Amino acid sequence: MDLHMKDKVVIVTGGFKGIGRAISLELAREGAIPVVINRDDDARVTFDKAIEEYTDDYEVYTMDLNETDRIAPVVEEVYAKYGHVDGIVNNAGVNDNKDLETTDWRDFEKSLHGNLTHYYELVHAACPHLKESRGAVVNISSKTALTGQGKTSAYAAAKGAILGLTREWAAALAPDEVRVNAIVVAECWTPLYAKWITTFGSEQEQKERLSQITDRIPLGHRMTTPEEIADTTVFLLSDRASHTTGQWVFVDGGYVHLDRALA
Repeated sequence: MDLHMKDKVVIVTGGFKGIGRAISLELAREGAIPVVINRDDDARVTFDKAIEEYTDDYEVYTMDLNETDRIAPVVEEVYAKYGHVDGIVNNAGVNDNKDLETTDWRDFEKSLHGNLTHYYELVHAACPHLKESRGAVVNISSKTALTGQGKTSAYAAAKGAILGLTREWAAALAPDEVRVNAIVVAECWTPLYAKWITTFGSEQEQKERLSQITDRIPLGHRMTTPEEIADTTVFLLSDRASHTTGQWVFVDGGYVHLDRALA
């Protein structure tokens, strides 16, 4: 299926690794122009090598999204160069395990800023350009917003707010035919997830913990791949999803909604 993404300019946050990397590469494969915003780290070299297998027409801005005032100038620079901004993928964030009992309000707000504020500011800054192009936004959220996790109040609050903003922005931008959707991620095998698994001890203990998780995923008893998230994201950005807005799309093998007895 041709997704009609050729030469569409899409800004992706957190694009060097994991889900953001997979989305950026899939956009490149579809002929779009990915504009990646990512903090400066050692993944840049491998990212460049991977994306240049598909395209030389991409942009990278290295910045810390906590420095929120730097976002709008990036958006304007992209618009000045290409003359259009067609999509936004809000992806960057981290589950920082700021729990209820040990996190004071200052650290709670700091975590919210790191996981939520840049989602708002990027769409706020791009809003006039998205209206002009009748573009689309995809917000990456998390199951923690709906299921809880028991030890990550700030992250869950941010991801819940992202779902709320998805519906609010879809309503606000519907008259301009700008579509806004969210993808709810459950158990996806990313570098951060792989790092978390190592905290469970020996290689055997890690395998046992991972098996406990995958056994509860109804479809295939396996983790979701970043590429599966990317496929759905790019579809939602495309005009093939032209009448889909305000949706929370669960790419999770049935993890959130299906009866765990199926496992």
